Amino acid sequence: MNVMGSSATAGALSATERHVWTARMIRPLTDAGVGTRQPFLRKAFQAKGSGKATLRISALGLYRAFINGKRVGDDLLTPGWTSYNDRLSYQTYEVSDLLVDGDNVIDVWLGDGWYRSQMMWAHEHALLNTWGDRIAALVEIEAGGRTILTSDESWSSGLTPILKSGIYFGETYDARLEGGPADQGVAFHEDFDPAVLVAHEVNGVKELGALKPVSSVSDAEGRTIYDFGQNAAAYVALTVAGKAGATVTVEHSEILDKGEFCNTNLRSAPCRITYVLKGDGRESYRPTFTFQGFRFARVTVTGTAEIVDIVSVPISTAVTRTGWLTTGHPLVNRLVENSVWSQRSNFIDVPTDCPQRDERLGWTGDAQVFAATACYLHDSHAFFVKWLRDVMADQRPGGEIPHVVPDPTREHEDLYAHFYGSTGWGDAISIVPHALYRHYGDLDILREALPAMIRWNDFVWSISNGPIVRPPRPWAARGFTFGDWLQPKGPSEKPLPTIGDDAAATIYLFIAAKLTAKIAGLVGDTATEQRLSERAAAVKAAFAPEFITPSGRLAYDDQTSYALAFLHDLIPEDKRAAAKDYFKATIARAGGRIGTGFIGTPALLPALVKIGEPELAGAVFLQEDVPGWLYQVKNGATTIWERWDAIQADGSVFDPSMNSYNHYAYGAVCQWLFEDVAGLKPDEDEPGFRHILFEPAIIPALSPVSAAHDSAAGRIEAGWRIEGDAVTWETTVPDGARGTLIVPVGARDIIVDGKPALLVAGEGRQRLAVGSGRHVVTFAIAR
Repeated sequence: MNVMGSSATAGALSATERHVWTARMIRPLTDAGVGTRQPFLRKAFQAKGSGKATLRISALGLYRAFINGKRVGDDLLTPGWTSYNDRLSYQTYEVSDLLVDGDNVIDVWLGDGWYRSQMMWAHEHALLNTWGDRIAALVEIEAGGRTILTSDESWSSGLTPILKSGIYFGETYDARLEGGPADQGVAFHEDFDPAVLVAHEVNGVKELGALKPVSSVSDAEGRTIYDFGQNAAAYVALTVAGKAGATVTVEHSEILDKGEFCNTNLRSAPCRITYVLKGDGRESYRPTFTFQGFRFARVTVTGTAEIVDIVSVPISTAVTRTGWLTTGHPLVNRLVENSVWSQRSNFIDVPTDCPQRDERLGWTGDAQVFAATACYLHDSHAFFVKWLRDVMADQRPGGEIPHVVPDPTREHEDLYAHFYGSTGWGDAISIVPHALYRHYGDLDILREALPAMIRWNDFVWSISNGPIVRPPRPWAARGFTFGDWLQPKGPSEKPLPTIGDDAAATIYLFIAAKLTAKIAGLVGDTATEQRLSERAAAVKAAFAPEFITPSGRLAYDDQTSYALAFLHDLIPEDKRAAAKDYFKATIARAGGRIGTGFIGTPALLPALVKIGEPELAGAVFLQEDVPGWLYQVKNGATTIWERWDAIQADGSVFDPSMNSYNHYAYGAVCQWLFEDVAGLKPDEDEPGFRHILFEPAIIPALSPVSAAHDSAAGRIEAGWRIEGDAVTWETTVPDGARGTLIVPVGARDIIVDGKPALLVAGEGRQRLAVGSGRHVVTFAIAR
């Protein structure tokens, strides 16, 4: 039964519509609990006549459905991952082609999934049965305008060939056990409340194009190590031949350490696939209820069997690419593709930090710094709306936003006290909706999320001392903050030298108060707009006396402090010139290299461009030593690393206790590449790219630059090249939109679409309005 059947498309109702269920959530009596052989449900039923037939289905745990032996749909890991206590997705499939006139049978395989397999890390407190200890399914089929099948006590249950599965564990599959009987009954899941059911809100997880091995070698123990050439969230698909009872075991790793297979960074996650042959000619297999993060696979064959074929099959929810960017620098081009692959790898129903180790959690801080980049690279609208609803569901009564969403710790605070409330992380509740507004013009998500934004901002204000936030140090303390997590120097727990937690938290209080006030104004809540505008003004007024010396130096004198303060206009006018020099000095002290972590990195290069230092921004970006973006590319990375020094300059691997080679956060630099280098971004007063601002920073070392984005308004293109001191700048505005070309300061001899530009006298950048279509601008700059 583990075969592909006819594919159907998952449908969705709007968030406000509710299907009235007649089915009941049923659990198989064959289920022996977490980590045991996975069960299935079965029911024979009658179908008559032709016409449209619709299956609605959900599960506690994961499911895969088959009608008459053929798989329903091509979605993976259904029903997906949500805050299960409040929200459980169901899918809708058109199944007419799978039914026959007369006798039919449906099988629903169930797996532990996120619902009850291990969550969190074993070095603290691994969680089992996180949301429940009994897996179950809910099924209805409608045909000819009537319900012909519902899940009820008349169903039967059996055991699948999957001996064990888990998100971190992997999967053990014994093909000799295929076709087992459904010889036991079912029971109602009496605790299930159908009010939590919501129609699927996002495209399902899909298989992407398979990756063939680019090389293979045998190790000293006779195991074969395959290199698929690309790190990805994926699983292997095997074709094997051999005798019954022979086994194929697949282990996974992201890197080789000096040529040796190295998966120590997986920590307590086995990430192992075991397939037991049935001995019936060629056999094909791919896992059902799990995935791994890997580039390399080590295959061990026990008994008489051979590998006929093996491929890596990447999977993702991010299947519709919408952004492309190239430059004249090959390493930069590969960096963009690495960001694309890290987004694909970590957009598996939830925006996760990593796809490989015993974590794979929906970290809010990672999501907020990457959200804008995500919207450029792939269609991320519905994906983030769905996730934001889980953020709102998991928000604590006091307004605290969890560090991770869906939050496994919510019902386990005896083990994970106060795993919520960090500034920079909780601010995802305001920053991500605003990114969706900018990119897609979505006012509804602002309106829906505003109450949660207000509660979050009020929480941070409640732990401030006046407008200044002074977070406690212990992890388990209320109001703890991660600060500028994972800077290049110092221990990961609290890297130093760094922006102080008080400065970082206060800046984010300002950012969120100002942003939430703006959002309140957009949706017509003028009282909240005024209240939070006054709060933002109070924080800004307190910031300078607290964190800026009379000479203009910031208290912590680090790159993140200056970048965030300049980017968000927190430095008084009379101190900006001096602060600019201090800012540049922090980069000089670092040897022209980056010195920022998770919250500072997205701000660094835009801040340098804002203060008139685009070439310095380019120099920091393009340097190839550690720490730096291109260092990892030069060292063979095919995705974005969690740490700047994940592989150190001498080739040694950093401490594997926290070292992921597939973390998208530092890929947030792609927003800078699109908005400041290629120079295209939406006007926030006319969101959704109805009005496009074209404003490139001409960095000669990156020439030629070319970008395209399939926006909500249509295809946008922008690019430029420089020869000597002559710049040719080309843009394309989609039909129905308009653009504004903002010419760099100092440009001369400006020709727009073959005609001399009529410029307004005065200093600063000149603005030229253009309509839809292609536009060519030439000008000269001083070099």
